[in-house]
Amino acid sequence: MPSKQLFQQKTSALMGLLLLFGSYLEAQTVLSSSLHSEKKYKARMAKRPIKVDGKLNEHDWKQAVLISDFEDIEGAEKPKPTFNTEVKMMWDSQYLYIGAVLEEPHLWGTLKKHDDIIYRDHDFEVFIDPMGDGEQYFEIEINVLGTIMDLFMNKPYKKGGTFDMGWNTTGIQSKIIANGTINDNTDIDSGWTLEMAIPFTAISRTQRAATPSFNKPWRINFSRVQWTLEPDGKSYRKKLNQNNKPISENNWVWNPTGVIDMHVPTKWGYLYFKN
Repeated sequence: MPSKQLFQQKTSALMGLLLLFGSYLEAQTVLSSSLHSEKKYKARMAKRPIKVDGKLNEHDWKQAVLISDFEDIEGAEKPKPTFNTEVKMMWDSQYLYIGAVLEEPHLWGTLKKHDDIIYRDHDFEVFIDPMGDGEQYFEIEINVLGTIMDLFMNKPYKKGGTFDMGWNTTGIQSKIIANGTINDNTDIDSGWTLEMAIPFTAISRTQRAATPSFNKPWRINFSRVQWTLEPDGKSYRKKLNQNNKPISENNWVWNPTGVIDMHVPTKWGYLYFKN
């Protein structure tokens, strides 16, 4: 083969390798950017026993990192939440502990039966994906009355996923403290505090044990559903729009998904475990 042709062939091969390497670097940059676009939380290990009483007054709770930057579910371009929400997390050998303080001037709740559709009230929601792969994750909702709805998702709805309401967070401990009067519009309330201990055994599946790791983070997110209310006698009811339907709820979250849908695990935050 003439030397000129050989030179052109080698040059073409080298350019191909450079393009391939450039594509690899670009892919890694996108992956890294995607990883770092979601929020992160480092949960400390509790050094002493935690009593789930809704008070969050143990020494370890006082040392836990505070989350207070909730946003609209669609992102920063939407109005900021009207009321403040604060969340902390800890863990030990058995439980993931979650504590939250929700500012709320009008404490209101109607649903009292387990697995009622709790987001029809004001609520606080937890979404947990221990494997971090966007499949086989868990949702727990709770209202100011302490009523829980929990379900298991095999995968997100938009990927053809289905929910299992028969799944329960077996062994969960939870406690609510209402700082005000529930369903009473004659005064202004401060809000409500919740504390829950979620057993790792409850959120484990076959060959998918929910085991804390110092090396691999979980995916997690928090949502707060808030309705627009109006007086109804001495209590409250949802305010209606011009079509005689309840005004759409607000969805305030820790890590925005960009759409009005919490079932986007790839847009949840990262939970890291540390000593």
